[in-house]
Amino acid sequence: MQVMNKNGMIGVVLLVAVGIAGAAWWQVSQESAVIDGISQSNGRIEAERIAVATKLAGRVAEVLVSEGDWVQEGQTIARMDTKDLEAELHQAQATVLQAQQQKLQAEALLRQRQSELTTAQAAFSRVKKLAKDGFNSQAQLDVQQTVLDSAQAAVAAAEAGVPLAKATIAAAEAAVEGVQSLIDDASLQAPRAGRVQYVLEHSGEVVAAGTSIVTLTDLTNMHMTIFLPSRDAGRLAIGAEARIILDAIPDYIIPASVTFVSSTAQFTPKSVETQEERDKLMFRVKLTIAPELLNAYKDRARAGVPGVGYVRVDDSLPWPTELEVRLPQ
Repeated sequence: MQVMNKNGMIGVVLLVAVGIAGAAWWQVSQESAVIDGISQSNGRIEAERIAVATKLAGRVAEVLVSEGDWVQEGQTIARMDTKDLEAELHQAQATVLQAQQQKLQAEALLRQRQSELTTAQAAFSRVKKLAKDGFNSQAQLDVQQTVLDSAQAAVAAAEAGVPLAKATIAAAEAAVEGVQSLIDDASLQAPRAGRVQYVLEHSGEVVAAGTSIVTLTDLTNMHMTIFLPSRDAGRLAIGAEARIILDAIPDYIIPASVTFVSSTAQFTPKSVETQEERDKLMFRVKLTIAPELLNAYKDRARAGVPGVGYVRVDDSLPWPTELEVRLPQ
């Protein structure tokens, strides 16, 4: 029994020794993985999501794209049913024609009233001259004055009818533009180039105003968000060079730049007093990939891919060989 106890003790000692050696090796390997002057953190590739929604309530006439399709800026991706709006448009256009005819009638009436006024003025002048010479009575002159006053009032009324007709035309044309704008809005277009992420509604479905029909991923605006301790984040400048290595393609080194450094810590210990505790302060940093690079590799760009972001906190140091830019050919 004593021999077995001794053997057991020796086994325990050996296990402890192996454990200590393994821990030491792991610690050394981790320290060797940290590159001098380079700070690193894991993250995921993120891209802006764009929800293409309808301003109109109604039936979806057709969806012209499928999930995974690449769309260009301004490309039509869906259409809403516009039969009711087209009927309103025809009615509004007919109102414009009616208002234009009313304007023509008002102008014709004005010309008629002006002609009548010219005749009344001539008649009044003749009667007035005859009355002055004693051939007509004052009563005849008064009658002709009344005719002249009536003709002048009729001209004034006809003149007011012309701008009223023009205003009616403007109102009718505005109604046409309003309905046409709704019809134009029924054609949903991609606000930016990107890839179709989800098709949320399909042809024939009735949706409310503001409902998202298609969701796009803007692959021209992609970045990785990482978190760095205060000692590293405090040394970063906007525009500083960065590198990204994705887990899916570890052989390639993607260039990026620092476009955002949080001004406040994302999480803070309850009491921050010692240097060790201050190092626990983590700041959010955004590493953005250049749009021209994304455009060149848009067929390979994917959001949500995990990886590691590297930032150079010491600008005086060159990038090490293992972090030199390497891109697919």
